[in-house]
Amino acid sequence: MNIPFWKMHGAGNDFVVIDDRELTFPANDHDFIAHLGTRNFGVGSEGIMLIQPSDDADFRMRFYNPDGGEAEMCGNGARCIARLAHELGVAGPTMTFNTVAGTIGATIDGDQVTVEMIDPFDWTINGSIELLGTTYTYHAVNTGVPHVVIEVDDLENCDIVGLGAAVRYHDNFQPNGTNANFIQITGADSLNVRTYERGVEGESMA
Repeated sequence: MNIPFWKMHGAGNDFVVIDDRELTFPANDHDFIAHLGTRNFGVGSEGIMLIQPSDDADFRMRFYNPDGGEAEMCGNGARCIARLAHELGVAGPTMTFNTVAGTIGATIDGDQVTVEMIDPFDWTINGSIELLGTTYTYHAVNTGVPHVVIEVDDLENCDIVGLGAAVRYHDNFQPNGTNANFIQITGADSLNVRTYERGVEGESMA
C-alpha cells in the first residue's frame, strides 16, 4: 500500500497527516495505525490525522493517537490539518471541519493558523486526588479532549511520566482517561507547563 503523507508539527507536537478524501486509508485498522505512529519502526508521530469528506463542513478531521486509538480532536493537530487542507485546496482561508468533539473553525492568515475551539465543559475546580501516596489539588476541563491541571512547586524536577500516568489512569477519569498538565506559576501573568499526553503515554512538547 502506497500512502502519501505529510509530516507536520504544531508547537513541537508532530503529526502524520493524510489526505483521505477518497476514503482509502484503513481507518479501522488500529494495529496498522499504531505501527505507523511508532517512532522506531513506523513514521513516528504524536498523532495520525486524516482529511475526510464532510456533508456539512469543508472536511472531516479524524485523529488517532500513536497507540492506534481514535481521539476526539487535538488543538495543535487541528492547526496543522487546517493549514494542509488550505494548501490542498480543500478549504479556503476561513473554514469549518468536523471532529468527534464537534465542528470547529479555523482561519489561515499567512503563516498563522487560528483555531476556534469548542466551548469548554465538565469543569472541576479545586478537586482533590491522591497520586502515588500524595494528595494533590487539581482542576479539570474538557476542551474537546479532557485535561487535568495540577500546580507543582518544582516543575523542572517533577516526575511527569510517573505522576502523569497516575492521573491518566486514575479511577476519577475512567473509562477514557485524561491528559495531565503540571504547571508552575512564574509570575503575575505567566506560568510554565509540562504535559503527559493520553495515547502518547509520555511527555509531549506542547
